[in-house]
Amino acid sequence: MVSSTSEILHTGSSRDEFVPSRKSVKLPAWLEVAKPRLIPLLLATTIGGMALSEGWPLSFPRLVCTLGGGALAAAAAGVLNCLWEQDLDRRMKRTSGRALPSGRLSPEAAFVGAISCTLAAATLLVGGVNCLAAGLSLLGLCSYVLLYTALLKPRTSQNIVIGGVAGAIPPLVGAAAAAGHIGLGGWWLFALIMVWTPAHFWALALLLKDDYQSVGIPMLPVVKGPDVTAKAIARYGWATVILSTFGIWLLPEGGLLYGLLLIPFNSRLLQMTRRLAKLPEDLSRAKNLFRWSILYMFGICLLLVLSRMPMAVEFDTQGMALLTQLSNALPIQYT
Repeated sequence: MVSSTSEILHTGSSRDEFVPSRKSVKLPAWLEVAKPRLIPLLLATTIGGMALSEGWPLSFPRLVCTLGGGALAAAAAGVLNCLWEQDLDRRMKRTSGRALPSGRLSPEAAFVGAISCTLAAATLLVGGVNCLAAGLSLLGLCSYVLLYTALLKPRTSQNIVIGGVAGAIPPLVGAAAAAGHIGLGGWWLFALIMVWTPAHFWALALLLKDDYQSVGIPMLPVVKGPDVTAKAIARYGWATVILSTFGIWLLPEGGLLYGLLLIPFNSRLLQMTRRLAKLPEDLSRAKNLFRWSILYMFGICLLLVLSRMPMAVEFDTQGMALLTQLSNALPIQYT
């Protein structure tokens, strides 16, 4: 039996059963505002950008400085986001218990922490990596806080389509750290994350529709409803699948292995977006898609790294040789 939003609300079921829980681990206030749960995926896409560069693999100190600086910049962005939205969080039942609106952390302490993280990130990236990587990390921070949080989120239902640029910058940081410039592969992963983000985020927005509506945030499910949102998710899902295949040619090596291992990831993504489009009111389908979309992007980054390993290169060589032999064995007809 399918559980729609209205059925769930009227049967008294807890919304926490459908919204991915963030209460299982209680974090210290100073760590909570840094939004540490978002950072691992940002670092994974940073490594993905590195793997697409001819500078792969990086030396260990350079790798540590890049990831450390990126984590600090992301933490600073999270804190500044919480500072900007503390009044909004106070008005929402779901977020009223957060560190700032509940008073467990003062705004002054949070601001000092954000500035400290920003300066530490800049120092680590400039000193241990290069100025391009440092500048891109700070650009990502500003994009999240100013472009998405302050400008787009309260004004347009397409906020995440444009504002998603903040989450797509880490691969550029990784490419800059590995090669000192951004190659075509880095820009491809940037574009892939841009088209992946709306489907990923709108699946969560379907779960939080009532919360956003209560405070007047014009997320797509609030403005257009679940049906339109699910169809938009399906379109962006297809765009993600199509764009993801370009990695076969943009990887410096190992593209054949990447392409083969990509098939189950893309098949599952399309299956889940299609299921949601059939029953947009089903919160369990939105929840499952949201969770899978996170695993999907982690998986893409893992495939990029695996494709740069010696076994992948050998697989590519043998695979291309086999394809050449098969093509030569086919009879050629002349007309």
